Amino acid sequence: MSYNNILVAKENSIATITINRPTKLNALNTVTIQELHHAFEELEKNYETRVVILTGSGEKAFVAGADIAEFADFSVEEGVQLAAQGQDILFNFVENLKIPVIAAVNGFALGGGLELAMACHFRIASDNARMGLPEVSLGVIPGYGGTQRLPQLIGKGRAMEMIMTAGMVTADDAYRTGLVNHVVPQAELLEFCNGIAQRIMKNSPLAISKAIKSINANYKDGENGFETEIKSFGKCFGTEDFKEGTTAFLEKRKAVFTGE
Repeated sequence: MSYNNILVAKENSIATITINRPTKLNALNTVTIQELHHAFEELEKNYETRVVILTGSGEKAFVAGADIAEFADFSVEEGVQLAAQGQDILFNFVENLKIPVIAAVNGFALGGGLELAMACHFRIASDNARMGLPEVSLGVIPGYGGTQRLPQLIGKGRAMEMIMTAGMVTADDAYRTGLVNHVVPQAELLEFCNGIAQRIMKNSPLAISKAIKSINANYKDGENGFETEIKSFGKCFGTEDFKEGTTAFLEKRKAVFTGE
């Protein structure tokens, strides 16, 4: 499928999704959110895709925020619907994807852009990255999970300060607080992310999907993360990947996983 606002490239079981609205600093609008949902959904169905890297086009921005012009005149009901639909079809969808998603944060990741990066399974930042949730400066709050995921990643106090001051943090500050896993020169960002993706692909895709589910369970109301882990652990024993992994270990060879 061809898209208007995103680019999808695949190489060696790694898919790279690039948000491509450079004149808008890759700002998220309804069309872009729908296209991202469709792309992630299709990649999850494709068993050859083992890792997804999400980034923004150009050197200035990952995603500089939501497209404010699109919702500036919304009513209360429309605002509720905007946040609910966005969380459902993209942000929560990405967080619960069975395939690992790495956010390659190049440049600005503000508002909905930072929320999208936080929905990914982890984040790598370029050294010129700047991150923040400036929504309160517009008279609104983060609506795509920012008030929930930011405290999970950096702690309640730091999240409160970031959100209430509407300020930006540097890539180094983001690394220090645990918001991003690594900081690299911008020219090396995608290569670095690909290197991590290659390491991930050496492991069982089925086990990785169950690890994602178990980790996420700890942050969901009504779910017991330990119980989810126990059940997922047990289910692994009935898979071909488990048989291959244990057999390869005992035979002192590299495992060849099929995701079955």
